[in-house]
Amino acid sequence: MASSQLFIAISTVALIFLPSVLATDFFVGDGNGWRINFDYQAWAAGKEFRVGDKLVFKYPEGAHNVHKVDVAGFQNCAAPAGSQALVSGNDVITLSSPGKKWYICGVGKHCEVGNQKLVITVLPQVGTPASSPSPSPAPASAAAAGRTITSASLKFYGWMLSILGIFFF
Repeated sequence: MASSQLFIAISTVALIFLPSVLATDFFVGDGNGWRINFDYQAWAAGKEFRVGDKLVFKYPEGAHNVHKVDVAGFQNCAAPAGSQALVSGNDVITLSSPGKKWYICGVGKHCEVGNQKLVITVLPQVGTPASSPSPSPAPASAAAAGRTITSASLKFYGWMLSILGIFFF
């Protein structure tokens, strides 16, 4: 009896921490990085961004920057007055809340002329009460892109729970 209670406790703890393990780092633009003349909307299409995931903007330091903006700033390629740009060339943004998120480059006319801007929709973490299923599943190749960590993590936890089940039941 005590062993089954321990198994349930360990399983519960694993499920609580599972969403943070499942978080994915999305390298914006993949191998192209954050640069001008790249279609970031096409890059984001088919990807599922969730709370806890990270956007990684890679670019040569000094060549670009990243501003988080609202929809008007996105449409007008204008960073909010007084806002601080990310400028490291390896900028990491943790997606902390669901909803639309907009990002632009504020260097020169990179946003206006070079289409260096990104808009994404962030979904709640998997398993949170507010999460809802996607309206239509993405093709397997698009869904798998950027979520390989999820697959490996699920296999790991599956094996862990199986092994614990052998010892406690």
